[in-house]
Amino acid sequence: MEETLEEPPTSAVLLDHCHFSQVIFNSVEKFYVPGGDITCYYTLTQHFIPRRKDWIGIFRVGWKTTREYYTFMWVTLPVDLNSKATTQQEVQFKAYYLPKDDEYYQFCYVDQDGVVRGASIPFQFRPENEEDILVVTTQGEVEEIKQHNSELCKENQELKDSCVSLQKQNSDLKAELQKKQEELEALKSINKELEQKVKEQQDSWETELLQLKEQNQKVSSENEEMRVRVDQLQEQLSTQEKEMEKLVQGDQDNTEQLEQLKRENGQLFLSLTEQREHQKKLEQTVTELKQKEATATKKEQELTDQNFDLSRRLSENKMICNVLQKEKEKMGRENDLLKSENSRLMRYIGLEFDSLPCQVPASDQGGAGQNPGLVYGNPYAGIQESSASSPLSSKKCPTCKSDFTGDICDHTLEQQPVQTLYCPICDKSFSATEKQIFEDHVFCHSL
Repeated sequence: MEETLEEPPTSAVLLDHCHFSQVIFNSVEKFYVPGGDITCYYTLTQHFIPRRKDWIGIFRVGWKTTREYYTFMWVTLPVDLNSKATTQQEVQFKAYYLPKDDEYYQFCYVDQDGVVRGASIPFQFRPENEEDILVVTTQGEVEEIKQHNSELCKENQELKDSCVSLQKQNSDLKAELQKKQEELEALKSINKELEQKVKEQQDSWETELLQLKEQNQKVSSENEEMRVRVDQLQEQLSTQEKEMEKLVQGDQDNTEQLEQLKRENGQLFLSLTEQREHQKKLEQTVTELKQKEATATKKEQELTDQNFDLSRRLSENKMICNVLQKEKEKMGRENDLLKSENSRLMRYIGLEFDSLPCQVPASDQGGAGQNPGLVYGNPYAGIQESSASSPLSSKKCPTCKSDFTGDICDHTLEQQPVQTLYCPICDKSFSATEKQIFEDHVFCHSL
């Protein structure tokens, strides 16, 4: 291979064959005599602009990435890129760096990003006197390779469809996660409104209770004053009765004074009766106030119970928020798992494609249709594969280490992510089909 101080830009990614027709190789011989320099002629199409780090390499037929070049030469940039005459270019390979075997090779134009922009028909390095009888003997193998390539394209399309399905499932999971987040925000808003209402109701109840206590204290003070007044009247009545008895005993003859005393006594008795009736009314008022106090106490207890119930519901809402948060984190982990699985499948697709015995030149797929005057087919591509093993030979799966025939192990298509619900209190797990059992289990923790 060519010894240079600077390696050409390459890529390890499987290449897209749709760019192979941007540079067209001209006058490519079927055979080149070993030991001599060869000149590669190529044409730049009007849709392609060359750059300083572009290069042309000689690749053995069956290559998969641009890192597998045998030797290379830097391309020379045209002086005037807008001139049509400068689109015809050439580059010369020295005999010292050319292959010495009789394998099939082809020229490939690679840009400075490591992308192949054009590929030539295959050719060999062999003497001129060697008879060209390989087309007749290998025609069947070429047909077999074409059929195998068709099967590989079909399997590649199936893998692409599977990737599209996984991307759709990932999008659905993101939408569901967004919906859960919106529900969580709504629950937080409802919880905040409930806390505000509870606080306002509690303040109202405390104000009403304070007014009732003040009124009760005022009635109690009035009742105490009435009791003192009744005691004073009773004491005064007792004093008057004693004085009346003294007058009756001391002056039996003073009837007028006695009658007057009797009238005064009657008036006092009437006043006493009125005072007693007023006292009964006060006692009745006190009883009513006690009943109101008992009612207020009962109402306070009911409000306390309602407050406790609201606190319990608030705790339940917080628990539900925690459950939703854990579900969100779980769905995030599942989303990461899906992304990891998607990346693993893409890597796996690349590995399986790398393990194929050979690759048909890209000109069979897209380049020949644009310029019917050029031959992009490879009638000699199957010669080096004549001694290769059958494509149906046994392989070993890189994941489960089991032998299988074909290109894909069955278990890689059966892996599906399973959703699991976890209790935020005791970390007990439930499957996605036991959602009602999970909610009842979480509710039992709050009892």
